[in-house]
Amino acid sequence: MDMKKQISISTQNKLILLGLVISTILIVALAVFAITNIQQKISEVYDDFGQILTKTLAIESVEITKDVQEYNKFSTLQAHTKSIINSNREIAFIEFKDADSNIIYSSKKEYPTRASEATIITSAPMMSEIDGVRTVIGSVTVGLSGTSMLHISHTTRNSMLVVFTVAWIIFTLVVLINTILITRELNILHHGVKKISTGAFGFKLDPKNTNGEIRELIDAFNDMSGRLHQYEEQNIDQLTLERNKMEAVLMSIANGVVVCDNYDNVVLINNAAQKLLQTNEDEILNTKIQMYCDSEGELCFKEKIEQFKDTPLDIMENKPLEFNITIDKRVIKSVISPMFSKSQDYVGYIIVLIDVTKEVEIDKMKSNFISNVSHELRTPVTVLRTYIDTLYNHSDDFDEATNKEFFGVINKEAARLQKMVNDILDFSRLESGNVNVEKENCNIIPVIEQTLQSMQVLAEEKNVTFSLIKEPDLPEVPMNVSGIERVLNNLLSNAIKYSPENGRIKVRAELARDPNFIEVSVEDQGIGIPEEHQKKIFERFYRVENDAHTVKGTGLGLHLVKITIEKHHKGQVFVKSKPNEGSTFGFRLPIHPENIPDEDEKQE
Repeated sequence: MDMKKQISISTQNKLILLGLVISTILIVALAVFAITNIQQKISEVYDDFGQILTKTLAIESVEITKDVQEYNKFSTLQAHTKSIINSNREIAFIEFKDADSNIIYSSKKEYPTRASEATIITSAPMMSEIDGVRTVIGSVTVGLSGTSMLHISHTTRNSMLVVFTVAWIIFTLVVLINTILITRELNILHHGVKKISTGAFGFKLDPKNTNGEIRELIDAFNDMSGRLHQYEEQNIDQLTLERNKMEAVLMSIANGVVVCDNYDNVVLINNAAQKLLQTNEDEILNTKIQMYCDSEGELCFKEKIEQFKDTPLDIMENKPLEFNITIDKRVIKSVISPMFSKSQDYVGYIIVLIDVTKEVEIDKMKSNFISNVSHELRTPVTVLRTYIDTLYNHSDDFDEATNKEFFGVINKEAARLQKMVNDILDFSRLESGNVNVEKENCNIIPVIEQTLQSMQVLAEEKNVTFSLIKEPDLPEVPMNVSGIERVLNNLLSNAIKYSPENGRIKVRAELARDPNFIEVSVEDQGIGIPEEHQKKIFERFYRVENDAHTVKGTGLGLHLVKITIEKHHKGQVFVKSKPNEGSTFGFRLPIHPENIPDEDEKQE
């Protein structure tokens, strides 16, 4: 924690650093400007020096050669030039030319090394005055090495750099020392504020080594801390008593209660709420209630609390926000209402949690009953409607045998419909497991054939054909015939619904891999079922909802298949499917169910 504080840069420190950077840039800019100007002045002075030297040498040369014979000028100029070059290291070479620019004498041949060092070259004419008339008799060219200029320039630049560097260091030290002193005093005050925030009322700061406004501020802080300590001593017992009373009342409430402050932090949660939310005080206290996740990993309170906060408080006070959440398959009704102080100041909100799982299940059972009836009655009603409509419109076209056959199917489906209605009305009783379903040893092949015949009308509507593959000499199995017919009806109706036009449905009846079971399967060429849905497909009201599964239904048929086979016949249901390759639904019936333990015995 301390390391993070040391690493983090406050706004004050950022401003100080910015000031240092700007100051550094200004000092560097001033140093560069000053050094550049000084060097430029030195260069100009040196150029002037070269001009003056050249002009002086031109005048001297005219004076020393005006009375000298022409053949002695070379030696005179040579001697004069050597004396000058030997006495001044700054001069690289001297060269004399006549009026026709012919070289009279040049020191370059005698001093080639010094001549190569020339960096500045100046020229001046040699003038002779005869009878008041000035005539150019030649010129002098002087080459200067620039050594003195470079030395002076380097010395000046280094001196300026030292001066500006020392000035910057002094300025930086002054700023840093002042900052350290101020920061130290502020850290003392910050430490005291942290102590107070943790409840250490009465904590005193040492004002020594502080002065000015900071000392006054520390004195005011110590006075405030002392007053808080006195207030705490006077009221702590009373506040504790009142809080204990409130917590005792909340803890004794049967419904769950979660109290949140104005910043959405959980400040109180009773035992009932901990059980409903499957959490404990250590996990949820002082955390944001919006971060709580239900059993599906969803933030179940986040959206509703945002809605609560976006609604005016007077509306929420008169009509609290209600919604349901799901925790471990339990439905919990949540009611959010605002919380006010005695002075009617808004201080947070209360969430009341009520377990309404049983009520929701009862409501679901009511709606499921209607869905169940509509699902189970669809097939016989469709058959009856088709046969009656055919007889009504075309009975004159049929012979007596055909009409009799039609009436026989109608009579049979009507009886089946009546029996189905009775079965549906007894559905809750059958599912509870408190009734013994009557069974008799039967050959399952005739049951399958009879069911296929009853489903033929539905199959012809989509031009779907049936094929029955049956293993010979299958043993008889104890079964409730009407229950197995219901199972086959459900499997075949689903296969028809999900089969394409002109499709084919294969029905197999054979011994299972376990010879103690008979296996019946219905294979279609439909759209198939993704693997993640296959484990849940037999659950009550479960449906695969996607772009492919658009056939309407209640999702109850396969659940009835599971109940009939597993609960009442001690059998097994299964499904095999691949998307776009069709599905195979089936069941296995035990040949000797008395050897198979009941569900209660299996659990024991």
